[in-house]
Amino acid sequence: MDDFRLRVFITAARTLSFTRTAEQLCISQPAVSKHIGELESRYEVQLFTRRGSRLELTGAGRTLLESAERVADDYRRLEYEMSLCTGQTEGELRLGASTTIAQYLLPPILARFTARFPQVRVSLLSGNSEQVGQALGDHAIDLGLVESVSRRQGLHYTLFRSDELVLVARPGGRYARTESVTPEALCHIPLVLRESGSGTLEVISAALAERNIRLSQLNVVLRLGSTEGIKRFVRHSDAMAIVSAFSVVDELRSGALRIVDLEGLALLRDFVFVHNEAHPARLVRQFLDFARADL
Repeated sequence: MDDFRLRVFITAARTLSFTRTAEQLCISQPAVSKHIGELESRYEVQLFTRRGSRLELTGAGRTLLESAERVADDYRRLEYEMSLCTGQTEGELRLGASTTIAQYLLPPILARFTARFPQVRVSLLSGNSEQVGQALGDHAIDLGLVESVSRRQGLHYTLFRSDELVLVARPGGRYARTESVTPEALCHIPLVLRESGSGTLEVISAALAERNIRLSQLNVVLRLGSTEGIKRFVRHSDAMAIVSAFSVVDELRSGALRIVDLEGLALLRDFVFVHNEAHPARLVRQFLDFARADL
């Protein structure tokens, strides 16, 4: 945005840390303090207060943050609209995606999008579905891609594509000859699963509930926040894992992992785009349409 001080303030308000703000914006910490001080002098208010070692927004700070985020959104929209006048597509696009989507689906799409629109500055935040939803609510991203399980009021969702979760094991392990497993038997098998807050875990929990099985009944030996970590663990243990089919394409092709059928348990889900407005900015809409057409 044009007023760099507002950008500094928004970053500081989100991180609640002048040190992290300086790191993210590649400026010195004294420069952060200077910009915040100038805003406080201009509006004759205190924007931050300290409680011990913790930095907090004041009431005036929360008011400024709400307005500053609207200004930032409007400025990004302005950049894009004006680029249309020259026949170019440019501007800033801040994406957030749940781990599976960020690791396995988005990279090739982003490669083609940035090659087609080199003037667009793209950033990608990766986290679980809960974290992406929070980032969207905080206006830290323009568009999210998450698993469509639980939906937040006030957000808008558009279908991206469907996914299936599969049970996998290593070919040379304890379950090398197991072709299928019932949901009841699954409770006795060592499992490594995603962390609390992940869309994957929500899908598993909902499917098991239909068979009157609680997530707490599973024999979970480890929880990891990375699907890559889960796959590597399974390849070196006798545990099984439930992961996205998209995440094990290479392992199935090479024979490093194999799928074990889960009898009578449908672990299906949709990946969706999520945004704050019913009619998102044109650059957001352009990427959304590009990604859906790129399937």
